[in-house]
Amino acid sequence: MIFLRTMYNLLRSFLFLFDPEKVHYFSMNALKKLCSIGFIRKAIIRMYTPVNASGFSLFNLHFRNRVGLGAGFDKNARYLEELECLGFGFVEIGTVTPLPQDGNDKPRLFRLPKDKSLINRMGFNNDGADAIVERLKKWRVTAHGSGVTNAATSNTSPETLTPSLIIGGNIGKNKVTPNETAWKDYETCFKKLHPYVDYFVVNVSSPNTPGLRELQEKDALRKILTTLQQLNPTLPDPPKPILLKIAPDLTREQIDDVISLALEIKLDGLVAANTTIDRSLLSDASKLQCEKIGAGGLSGKTLKKRSTEIVKYITEKTGGSIPVIASGGIFTGADAEEKFASGASLVQVWTGFIYEGPGIVRKITEGNK
Repeated sequence: MIFLRTMYNLLRSFLFLFDPEKVHYFSMNALKKLCSIGFIRKAIIRMYTPVNASGFSLFNLHFRNRVGLGAGFDKNARYLEELECLGFGFVEIGTVTPLPQDGNDKPRLFRLPKDKSLINRMGFNNDGADAIVERLKKWRVTAHGSGVTNAATSNTSPETLTPSLIIGGNIGKNKVTPNETAWKDYETCFKKLHPYVDYFVVNVSSPNTPGLRELQEKDALRKILTTLQQLNPTLPDPPKPILLKIAPDLTREQIDDVISLALEIKLDGLVAANTTIDRSLLSDASKLQCEKIGAGGLSGKTLKKRSTEIVKYITEKTGGSIPVIASGGIFTGADAEEKFASGASLVQVWTGFIYEGPGIVRKITEGNK
């Protein structure tokens, strides 16, 4: 693993010379090509699959390990097979909106290497629910390595296949949808994705869609979440767990409102936390860089402390009755252990994946610093 990490650090130095968004797609498409070659795919699985990783059960789902990939990395469900080869226990696709949208103007993804952080203002760019559903259908009926446990046959529907990789569906509203009718967008995505994902995350906390964070207020949240809760048992498939992703910039009182609502409507869990608009913990060099970059959500090492504080607060406030998926500043086994000690059930990486490379799941599960 030390050799692989050294090689990735050298490759990263080269890749960081180019536009972050272009490098993202170049790297993932290259991985896709490599994984399409049988013996290389097997070698990648051997190198990056965690050794002796413990499975974990939550939401009546079995995760092969407790490390997942956060929403925003594979927005359109294009790289599920490849991410499975890298050892992830679960992958959250999206954010998915009912209609396709281009997102914000480019450039919209920026590196802050001195702080091992990123700024993004992507704006829910995605192919739309219908296109993403078609990819999920195809993925479920494709033999993808260790994936499908009950083999696909000509008379087997995609809905009944059970891949080993847990998939979360992160859902949001289209930019042009007014907040007053935002609940309809969440309902639409929920219905379309319901047969093909294992759990849902309601995203009202991205700072990159104008007005979206206003939906975190208790009354607006209640409308969205109760609509989905009431719909869940009426659909043909078994009910799916529903989680809420919150912003790290919420006040203590706002977090209390979220907790109160979650307990009241028996929400399945929370994801803490999304990106932050706070720049105060950045180094002076990165702050100067941010002045040129402008608006966007900050992720990475600088979010680590605040994310842990929120996870700990929710756990203590609820006595651990609301499961929490921790997200923010997770790069090493020690970072993940800090989240688990604070009460997290699972962890998600994103920025850490960019800086640490394809070995991050194995690094975390084996406790490496």
